[in-house]
Amino acid sequence: METAKLSKASKWFSKKSLRLSLHRRRSKSSSTLISPASSSSPTSPPTPKRTRRADDDEMKQVFGYFDGDGDGKISALELRAYFGSIGEYMSHEDAQGVINDLDSDGDSMLDYQDFLKLMKRDDDGDLKKAFEMFELEKGSGCITPKGLQKMLNRLGDAKSYDECVAMIQVYDIDGNGVLDFHEFHQMMA
Repeated sequence: METAKLSKASKWFSKKSLRLSLHRRRSKSSSTLISPASSSSPTSPPTPKRTRRADDDEMKQVFGYFDGDGDGKISALELRAYFGSIGEYMSHEDAQGVINDLDSDGDSMLDYQDFLKLMKRDDDGDLKKAFEMFELEKGSGCITPKGLQKMLNRLGDAKSYDECVAMIQVYDIDGNGVLDFHEFHQMMA
């Protein structure tokens, strides 16, 4: 698996600063989300999903922040410059390590497709752990309304069973009344 061989530099990059940058970008573009209150039909659950086009446009915009000279490639110098601009230090070795890990064409630069690999790579380990916390029956592979209710109660956010059913319905793509990991992943995206 490609993510298993990622260097320390790539892990630093994705965990430390990338999430901060994306969080800022998403918080400014939250208008692309459809809020549950904006649903016009009381019988159909709201769909709080971003469009693929909005995601692609956002990725291109974020890529542009890294690509300082606008040549369609991100160099180690541009990586360092970007991180310096947001107050993060990145050594040349770390920047080059990120590029070496993800560069698909051997030019020692990241093109847009290489950048997308980095951005779309999800830390499934943490997400999987969060998912497992909500499983009522460990290893079942699904979050039930009862499991959701139990975990929310533990977290101090008491909800009725019916409220939990409604919360799950919003993201239950296949309509089976529970959330599998794929649906949970979509909800968290």
